[in-house]
Amino acid sequence: MPAPASTLNPLDLYGVRAMLSEDEQMVQDSVARLVDAEVLPIIRRCFEEHRFPKELVPQLAALGLLGSSLEGYGCAGLNAVSYGLICQELERGDSGIRSFVSVQSSLCMYPIYAFGSEAQKEKYLPRMARGELIGCFGLTEPHGGSDPSNMKTHAKQVGSDWVINGAKMWITNGAIADLAIVWAQTADGIRGFIVEKGRKGFTAPEIENKFSLRASVTSALFFDHVTVPQENMLPAVVGLKGPLSCLTQARYGITWGVIGAAQACLAELLDYTKTRVLFGRPLAQTQAVQLRLADMARRITTAQLLSLQLGRLKDQGAMTPAHVSLAKWNNCRMALDVARDCRDLLGGAGISAEFSPIRHMLNLESVITYEGTETIHELTIGRELTGLSAF
Repeated sequence: MPAPASTLNPLDLYGVRAMLSEDEQMVQDSVARLVDAEVLPIIRRCFEEHRFPKELVPQLAALGLLGSSLEGYGCAGLNAVSYGLICQELERGDSGIRSFVSVQSSLCMYPIYAFGSEAQKEKYLPRMARGELIGCFGLTEPHGGSDPSNMKTHAKQVGSDWVINGAKMWITNGAIADLAIVWAQTADGIRGFIVEKGRKGFTAPEIENKFSLRASVTSALFFDHVTVPQENMLPAVVGLKGPLSCLTQARYGITWGVIGAAQACLAELLDYTKTRVLFGRPLAQTQAVQLRLADMARRITTAQLLSLQLGRLKDQGAMTPAHVSLAKWNNCRMALDVARDCRDLLGGAGISAEFSPIRHMLNLESVITYEGTETIHELTIGRELTGLSAF
């Protein structure tokens, strides 16, 4: 006798949706509609062509998704859980789309909002919220990787200006950005600068031949005696706490985003295993496949609950960087493992771009690395547990 049909949502076994407020559900639904209507029909081709769909930027802006957590300056002022849901739905489409919004919102608009002057906020934030100005975030250097304190880019004050020399690497949005938030060593410590496109000596060549995040722009930034006026320095922060606080904001969104990628892979696999018949029965009716599907659902459910609690902590003002590290570590590993297992269970079809797991899998190889590798986040938790730094 066949088992009764389940009333549970296979992508939301613990009913996280029901734990959301009406406003949070409305945000999720509006972004989901955008992804279904505008992202999914084009994203495979964009990935194949190594092209960021810049034509989506006005639509992302019109929904209030750029700087959505900021108050005023044309921003939506949404809570942290709503921002997480935005990231989750966007990454259900593609990590490259979520990366664009994450960089624009958390790494560019946030530091101007948190550390900028009122004149800087008024000048840049409303136009960035409307998608008229695109930003990028210059912290990582070619030799630096996980050690941002080993920063070689430097800025020297010359009269009322600053002169910047150095290079940054693996910069999302770099080649299409109208401005860069650049972190540089100064005589007083690390400072942030707003460097506008077109400054003499500032170039941002795109990095080609990527096999991950192909629907995202990744660049190098080069500064050869780039002169920046004093009013473009972020006045309210000195030291690594500035860029690291920005990364905490962005990592928070990543913990939600990768859930969307994992859900997309599992949803596609569930449909496939119900219709793919081998040895006289559908794949979904075999114990080996059900065990693997169940394990994916367990991992996704754990990640959903982790990010929801993280969002509630953030909205209460109780979130710490270690909280974010735990969720980034767990959820990125979850999503990458799920994408890889879905790719495997699709058999030969799994290497075809006709199915999304191979695309998500390749993207997640970057997501698990950027904004803190898995090892860095593990060591962050180790430091919290022991009180001793192993860095």
